[in-house]
Amino acid sequence: MRIPLIVGNWKMNTTATEATRLVHKMLDRLNKVEGEEKVLCPPFVSLIAISKLLKGSSVKLGAQNMHFEVKGAYTGEISPPMLTGLCEFVILGHSERRQYFGETDEIINKKMVAALRNGLKPILCVGEKLEENKAGRTKEIIAQQISQGLSDVKPTPDIVIAYEPIWAIGTGKAANGEQAAATIKFIRNTLSKLWNENAARDLRILYGGSVTSGNIAEFISQPEIDGALVGGASLKAEEFLGIVEQTAAIKRV
Repeated sequence: MRIPLIVGNWKMNTTATEATRLVHKMLDRLNKVEGEEKVLCPPFVSLIAISKLLKGSSVKLGAQNMHFEVKGAYTGEISPPMLTGLCEFVILGHSERRQYFGETDEIINKKMVAALRNGLKPILCVGEKLEENKAGRTKEIIAQQISQGLSDVKPTPDIVIAYEPIWAIGTGKAANGEQAAATIKFIRNTLSKLWNENAARDLRILYGGSVTSGNIAEFISQPEIDGALVGGASLKAEEFLGIVEQTAAIKRV
């Protein structure tokens, strides 16, 4: 039984003060939601403050990125040991990291290995661009991102995959539930070939890309979809709470 998972990716938004204020608005209701995991991923500068707020709660903490080296002359970077003990999850391979910072599948693979080695649970993001989607290359692109991103990575339920079609991120143009579920089924089949059927069956795969409280039911009602990686809507307390509460209600049924 795969436990539903909702992850809020705040991206480069909120000061430390704004971040703590947002958590205070949501924490009581988030704590009341059972039967799913809830993760908040604020900017690095807020991790310590938010970790204190979440201590003893049912809400978990994640980072938005990390370097693959444990230390060194990498000005401005954050290493895995810096996150270990502070947060539980880390987002890796987000399309914005790939597009704006030149992260390749090889780099993301090194980060995956480093995260697991340091006791972190990586959320590996995969997804195709609009032109790739229109050219019918979705499966090709995603298969490559998975096979290279998980190269020499042993199967473990600590890994989470997030399918985020790049053309749907921050555009307000989400894939529909059936489209997302079909691609996620392909991802699971790809994992079966890379690892084995049991490992693929146990791994959680999320959908991300303009997810809101208004469309979450369309995605989460699909058996193949185990949750969502939420961007802009996670910065609005009522929106994120609506996503979390609907997910719990639908998956509980």
